[in-house]
Amino acid sequence: MKIKHVINLHKGTTALFVVALMVAYQNFGLGPWVYLALHGTYGLLWLLKDRLYPDKQWEQTIPLATGIFGFGFISLYWVAPFLLVSRGVEPPLPLVAGAIALNILGVFLHYASDAQKYFTLKYQSGLITEGLFARCRNTNYLGEILIYLSFALLAMHWLPFAILGLVAAVLFVPNMRKKDQSLSRYPEFADYKARSGLLLPKLFGESVASSKTTVAEPPS
Repeated sequence: MKIKHVINLHKGTTALFVVALMVAYQNFGLGPWVYLALHGTYGLLWLLKDRLYPDKQWEQTIPLATGIFGFGFISLYWVAPFLLVSRGVEPPLPLVAGAIALNILGVFLHYASDAQKYFTLKYQSGLITEGLFARCRNTNYLGEILIYLSFALLAMHWLPFAILGLVAAVLFVPNMRKKDQSLSRYPEFADYKARSGLLLPKLFGESVASSKTTVAEPPS
């Protein structure tokens, strides 16, 4: 079993899970439908991305027990739709609009930066310091965090925010630190690091538009 099989299973069944919640609790209000559209589409886009430009780090083979545990861990993300649907809360329209806007921005940053990384490294190895990585070294993680923040907003409960913080602390931050350690082997990384943020874009500083090198994957 590969890590991607666990992740793809979760992403692909999210829409079915949300529909099952809506049927079980007979809640077909605006909030659940918007949540279904956003999270369900995100899952489908993830599967499409895996077909078109897969992430090498998810190709690692893992034991079945690890896969089951991993599925259970990332299923914590399903707490948000459960709270939204089961409690019967109706998110106000300004909050819905904000969540949709945040989700669109996150989807763009996440999938566009992953595409840039994949196709750049496919034809030219090195250090990516332009485009979506010019001011931020982990634009894809920033996009993913924004996506799950939009889901937490719709749930209108503190628990999804806490779960996102847990996932960030356990998975996102260690992966970002590991990638920085890997990229430090490039002589130009120190300069790039000074001009870019780990997660949030560093908006002020010397331009890196003329530099043409990237975010290579950490060695497995």
